Amino acid sequence: MRIFPVLLAAYGLVVLLALAPRAEAQAVDLELVLAVDVSGSIDFEEARLQRQGYMAAFLDPVVLSAIISGPLGRIAVTYVEWSGAFSRAMTVDWMIIDGPAAAETFVAALEDAPLHRGRFTSISGAIEFALPMFDQNAFVGNRRVIDISGDGPNNNGTLVDQARDVAAMAGVTVNGLPIINDRLNPFGLPQLKDLDIYFEHCVIAGPGAFVVVAEGFEDFGSAIRRKLILEIAGRQPDNIHRAQGYTPPPCDIGEQIMRQFRGNRFNFDTF
Repeated sequence: MRIFPVLLAAYGLVVLLALAPRAEAQAVDLELVLAVDVSGSIDFEEARLQRQGYMAAFLDPVVLSAIISGPLGRIAVTYVEWSGAFSRAMTVDWMIIDGPAAAETFVAALEDAPLHRGRFTSISGAIEFALPMFDQNAFVGNRRVIDISGDGPNNNGTLVDQARDVAAMAGVTVNGLPIINDRLNPFGLPQLKDLDIYFEHCVIAGPGAFVVVAEGFEDFGSAIRRKLILEIAGRQPDNIHRAQGYTPPPCDIGEQIMRQFRGNRFNFDTF
């Protein structure tokens, strides 16, 4: 019977069409997913500070200058809020930013969007949610970047280094913005020591990947401004390898902590 060869050929054609560039896709210098932590360890005020940091950054003249100075003078951006493995939301859909007017439109959409909240911390879930978004949008970027900000290690869903490796194999860069702070998390434990080293060792991957540290939520706005300028320009900070000479925490440190609390019959319903 010739049915199977015909079906196989049809399947191959579908795959080729799916992989081929879309005729209507618009070329941009950068496709950027801003993936922002809104898990239980981040309170409402801290979540608000993160949003304000992004809003201020996209209105900053230096950031706008970096955008319009690219070969095409435009980037595509979407804003995602995430917490647990199945708690992710596209807060602002893909938009072109090619100057002040477009930046103001993006900022207004972000300001008006409801704030999503959730339990647990799944950096891997944020990466898994973001990856298909590149193939589902209407843009073709010279570079594809997922920008992960967060104040703690992965403790839910796929192991973070596994998700990171999938992104790197797809040619997607994962950059990190760890938020260093010393207050207790909802479990009553101190935050992970050397979170920036954890991000460098376990989270970032892909071409030109790097970490920019926010020293507390009050510093988030300045940190994201620095990070956006580097990402848009396709550059890296000078001190991108702090993990050299340090012993990084294991990439499953968050899961280890979670298992410890489960063993102690911690009541997650209070989180």
